[in-house]
Amino acid sequence: MIASNKSPLIIGHRGASAVAPENTLASFARAFRDGADGIELDVRLARDGVPVVIHDATVSRTRLRKRRVARMRSDKLQQIDIGSWFNQRHRRLARLEYTRQTIPTLDDVFKMLANQPNKGLIVYVELKAGRSRKKNDELAAAVVELVARHQLQRRVVVISFNLRTVATIKELDSSTRTGALFGPRQRAMKSSRQIIAAAIASGADEILLHHRIAKKRIIDAAHESRLLTAVWTVDDPRWLARARSLHISAVITNHPAKMVA
Repeated sequence: MIASNKSPLIIGHRGASAVAPENTLASFARAFRDGADGIELDVRLARDGVPVVIHDATVSRTRLRKRRVARMRSDKLQQIDIGSWFNQRHRRLARLEYTRQTIPTLDDVFKMLANQPNKGLIVYVELKAGRSRKKNDELAAAVVELVARHQLQRRVVVISFNLRTVATIKELDSSTRTGALFGPRQRAMKSSRQIIAAAIASGADEILLHHRIAKKRIIDAAHESRLLTAVWTVDDPRWLARARSLHISAVITNHPAKMVA
């Protein structure tokens, strides 16, 4: 994470996903306009090996057939309307610009980032790893190549629940910042000490905890191991005082404007 005097940083979860269609350029732009210090997004590989920004493994939420992202070319994915569903579901928030939103590539997002006047904005890139180690390694390599091409090693944090993939990122480029994700499911299987040990073993620079497991004990243990901490997904502004008291580096939120205010 870029050094900052601000604590905690406000990171838009899939952009400003409470008020715009998630993981779209419009959502990311809205998060930046609303004062977010950065954004978080999800990445998968299209059939042609291009990293594309989408959370789900299929495009079913667009009301198309349940076609898998991994079986479609990136140029075809970029033609799919993924904004209209938001207007239909959230009529009060509907905007004409959302009907023109399609699935962006990670390259598109990095180009957008380069055009922002604030050169301190950061991006958390979550790798949606699967069961195939080969495919996970291909995803990691493609993302590392893009980060290096755009010279964003100090502005991007590559994160995943799959700690083997986190370790692969460091093996490919030790200068790329990484983060280990943990949620309630992992917490049920591991103690705080085991979680910290697993994050360190992956070579992670940061640990990202679901708010339900972001307790003082595990956060203190992370700090003792020199791991920066981020908490997801937090939409209650009252969480900010807790984050400051625990010296949490960043909070990831669906509603950056509310948290900034």
